[in-house]
Amino acid sequence: MKLRIATRKSPLALWQSEHVAEQLRAAHPELEVVLVPMSTRGDEVLDRSLAAIGGKGLFLKELELAMLRDEADCAVHSLKDVPMDLEGQFALCAILARADSADAFVSNHHADLQSLPADARVGTSSLRRQAQLRARRPDLQVGDLRGNVNTRLAKLDAGEYDAILLACAGLDRLGFHDRIRARLLPPEWLPAPAQGAIAVECRQDDAATQALFAALDDAPTRACVEAERAMNRRLHGSCHVPVAGIAVLSADGTSLHLQGLVGSVEDGRAVRAEAQGSARNPEALGIAVAEQLLADGADALLAAHG
Repeated sequence: MKLRIATRKSPLALWQSEHVAEQLRAAHPELEVVLVPMSTRGDEVLDRSLAAIGGKGLFLKELELAMLRDEADCAVHSLKDVPMDLEGQFALCAILARADSADAFVSNHHADLQSLPADARVGTSSLRRQAQLRARRPDLQVGDLRGNVNTRLAKLDAGEYDAILLACAGLDRLGFHDRIRARLLPPEWLPAPAQGAIAVECRQDDAATQALFAALDDAPTRACVEAERAMNRRLHGSCHVPVAGIAVLSADGTSLHLQGLVGSVEDGRAVRAEAQGSARNPEALGIAVAEQLLADGADALLAAHG
């Protein structure tokens, strides 16, 4: 038996795909697993923001086409990059146990966000991070920063920025844990929905591949990210709008607590909401938090970024 995993060529994407491959080989010793590295438009066009060139779905399209052409059996993604609604012929056959969901403050000269001097330059391409930066430190200069993790760290080291914001999970996975000066944590700072989770996408009609991945699916992670993604879906969230959210499973595994935020890049205004609900129905919880956000004025902030 042979299984082909389509993956982007960035160091982080390759790490994630090899991580999935290792778990698959452990679960199915008789299975041969190979990577099929590919370049996507999202990786190639780095001189404009993701929102300007079509959104995070650009990271998926070539990998999905490879599956349709029978050049690959599945694709591995950072779940935060996966659109809320997949094309009808695709499904998420596994969501692995989540890593650190927090954002990281990375700087060579400053300990944390509050330590930055006025007018310091902070790099991030995420509208969600930009909105929360604007709310916490309106005196900072925020610069757009694209490229893979290594590229972004190199720009920081070259002095182009005083600090940059990245995902802790990506830094940890690539061996850069020591670059994290501070973790930006709830409730003051919220991550992207599904941040830190790795997802496997396959064809909806490919029952054999789905069966192989059943052993890798992590139920607690799936419950949390389904609540976060349901909230984002109801808000029509994408990389075009600053939406943040994090769900936490209770110790007994029966309930979820979800916090959500919609922000403004222009002035740092933010609308927040939170609720608790059954872990058996994460989608209902996500929709409930989204409806509260909209009732409290998030629709106006979303429209301003639309």
